[in-house]
Amino acid sequence: MPVLNIHERTIPASESTVGALLDGLAGPDDRLWPGPAWPRMCLDGPLAVGASGGHGPVRYRVVGHQPGLWVRFRFTGPRGFDGFHEFTVHPAPEGDGTLLRHTVAMRLHGPGRLTWPLAFRHLHDALLEDCLDQAVRACGATVPTPARWSPYVRALRSLARRRP
Repeated sequence: MPVLNIHERTIPASESTVGALLDGLAGPDDRLWPGPAWPRMCLDGPLAVGASGGHGPVRYRVVGHQPGLWVRFRFTGPRGFDGFHEFTVHPAPEGDGTLLRHTVAMRLHGPGRLTWPLAFRHLHDALLEDCLDQAVRACGATVPTPARWSPYVRALRSLARRRP
């Protein structure tokens, strides 16, 4: 089963400012990843091709990085996720600000055919909207309508906290 999931936001800042947020991912001063509400993105080294890590049960390896513009992570877990997720920085189509985009492109097999649609997709969507809100705030702007978690996402997060 193919999955293409895209989240994007126009950030009222220059491409270099948004690109710096991207390059700080998983670092000591990560201003893009939405914490502490979500499991921290961790890598076994600096953000560079070959670094491995993940967040929560989602595991990946950096397979592409163009500083300030693009980073791609190939999934290594959970089982059943065959593909990648990436952040990219683009000039805003309207010409004002910068477009920050996150894309998941993968094929699901085995347990992923159930875990993505039942749980991971909902958690992923909520996390990414929080991440994009965080990007706006990190660039000194106000989020007019902050993301809100659905009752289903709140229930999934509650179940995950209870898990040993």
